[in-house]
Amino acid sequence: MTFRFILFQLTLLVLLACSKDDTAAPNTTDTVVKVDGTNFLSGGLAEPISIVSKTLSTGATVDCYKIVTKSTPPDHDMGPWCPSNISDDASKGGIWLEGGQVYDVDGAFIKNLATFYNNTTWQMYNTSTGAITKTLTQADCQAAANPNVGVQYKNYCVECLPSYVSTLTKTIYIPVTPVKLTSPVSFGAGPMAVPSIRGIAFNGVVFDAPAPVSAILGAYTLAPFDDAGGHINIGAGYHYHAATGKSTKIIQTDGHAAMIGYALDGFGIYENQNTAGVEDTDLDASRGHYDSIRGYHYHVAKAGTNSFINSLAGAYVK
Repeated sequence: MTFRFILFQLTLLVLLACSKDDTAAPNTTDTVVKVDGTNFLSGGLAEPISIVSKTLSTGATVDCYKIVTKSTPPDHDMGPWCPSNISDDASKGGIWLEGGQVYDVDGAFIKNLATFYNNTTWQMYNTSTGAITKTLTQADCQAAANPNVGVQYKNYCVECLPSYVSTLTKTIYIPVTPVKLTSPVSFGAGPMAVPSIRGIAFNGVVFDAPAPVSAILGAYTLAPFDDAGGHINIGAGYHYHAATGKSTKIIQTDGHAAMIGYALDGFGIYENQNTAGVEDTDLDASRGHYDSIRGYHYHVAKAGTNSFINSLAGAYVK
């Protein structure tokens, strides 16, 4: 074997090694970003955040943040939800989510419900005065804002006010250090061992499960969300069903979508699109992916979908 041939083989090996290093995807699965309790706004909390020991769904006992929220956002107003007259513009009402789209609930929207849903049963206003029929008391709210709404509230716009839940608090536990699972966990429904809420915004407001739109519409009621994607019921207080960009966010310096909160497993939740208005295409079934800066994290679905993330990729507090 000649010296020239040996030199050629060594050069080829070096070139191949360099080529492999240059094209290999970076190993980002080891990047774990802890929850930063200082990201939460104290104005939305009923007490200072503390660290307690809790058991995860994996059986491990770990440090977790105890977050007691007032469900009252300090960074934006709540409401309005239902306009009062079919002559009202969009500033007097909230939004409605249908077919992946966001619609302004102004007077014209209420007037046009029979056409919008192709059903003449819809008649939510007085044809003489234009006044919209809506809940006006806490008792009305409690009776109308549930899946078993009575026939007496047929064709009502349901509007529950912040004063009805001013003393309500909710306690949420999130692991300080998120733990990725090998398989995601589907959300439950209601008070079950598997959580139904998706996470929490920095202002303390919960990212909730999808609103029961079929039950709402089936009773010929409408329960609009405000422009921030939230509304109120007596049991849950104020909560979000869509991320519309109104709540506090943490802008990312690299053009990545802004961070808006944490999922129940401690992984970060980010807006749907980056600063260029582009949605990531490599999200997994939970709507999450990795990068070397943020580790594993989620991106919320578009506001019109009435959803945030699809499942929990990490362990949650039992």
